[in-house]
Amino acid sequence: MSGTSLDATDGVLIEWHSPGHTSQDALSFTLHARASVPLSAAHREAILQLNSPSFNELHTSSLAANALALDAASVVHDLLQQIALPAHAIAAVGLHGQTVRHQPGLYDGYGYTVQLHNASLLAELCGIDVITDFRRRDVAAGGQGAPLVPAFHAALLNGQTPTAVLNIGGFANLSLLYAPDEINGLDTGPGNVLLDAWCQRHQGTAFDPDGQWAASGVVIPELLNHLLQHPYFALPAPKSTGRDDFHIHWLDQQLAHYAQHIAPSDAHKPPAPADVQATLSNLTAHSIAAELHTAMPNAEHLWVCGGGALNRHLMLRLEAACHTHGLRIHIQNTQALGLDVMDVEAAAFGWLALQHLQQQPGNCPAVTGARGPRILGCRYPR
Repeated sequence: MSGTSLDATDGVLIEWHSPGHTSQDALSFTLHARASVPLSAAHREAILQLNSPSFNELHTSSLAANALALDAASVVHDLLQQIALPAHAIAAVGLHGQTVRHQPGLYDGYGYTVQLHNASLLAELCGIDVITDFRRRDVAAGGQGAPLVPAFHAALLNGQTPTAVLNIGGFANLSLLYAPDEINGLDTGPGNVLLDAWCQRHQGTAFDPDGQWAASGVVIPELLNHLLQHPYFALPAPKSTGRDDFHIHWLDQQLAHYAQHIAPSDAHKPPAPADVQATLSNLTAHSIAAELHTAMPNAEHLWVCGGGALNRHLMLRLEAACHTHGLRIHIQNTQALGLDVMDVEAAAFGWLALQHLQQQPGNCPAVTGARGPRILGCRYPR
């Protein structure tokens, strides 16, 4: 998995004992190894460039896909070496690819989503079948193509309802488990994407460790309210989002609007960068809590995964936002479920690859809005 945070390619080596297809078929697995390869600065910049129209996109995207395959191959080789397994012992590699555009539901009802990959190269490098391109089949069926992880979360929790699972990567998404056979979910909006971009600009670091910089600032209520006016937050589910909607240039535009039209008349200088970071933390927390309150006000438990789960300040803001919205919910990270917070997404796409191999649907139509269950992904033989 390489997500919208653009920090690394992460992988896990999992042995599935029981796939958890139904509420009577509990998910059972052993996680044997985990590995990660950081994205280089040049690779990250190329992917960011591809999130908007640019010169010579086909060439840039092809080279970026090759680089992603090389990183994924390094992860696979590392995983195999950790437990001395040969490639032929592995049924398949589940490869998400790197999202660079996400426009579902547009253009006469037939939108698109693009996850860069070179699965043929990865299969050649590893000698293992590769299953990838999971999202486009759901989009072809009228769905959002996201989020795809709720089915896996439901299998992982095996009937623990009513509960929710929150992944905070570059963007945040909720899986809503009302009952064993009643699942929903949605993207809530920005997770770490704006926090990381603002930190990189003003602190020169890839992210804000533990949210310490954000904690040093003061939330600007008027700016927070203005950011929450983004049309995405008012859309009903099913819905999904990405860098097409929320990015550093959008934030710059909102800050300019705030300075010109909203800031107090006696404010003679732009807001302090730390105060903007504090406000962005609250944007992530409040948008999550608001969607959770609307969709599942009786939720008893919220399991959190993704890089955002390691941001202590953000977790404190999330607890406060849930309290503000009247939610009485126990928040805990997924370690207690047997999966490290940084392993859940990679495990989910491993499970989706398993679904493909067993010819089982991988999407939840109630979540994505697709016309029905679909077998997701394409298989590239070794």
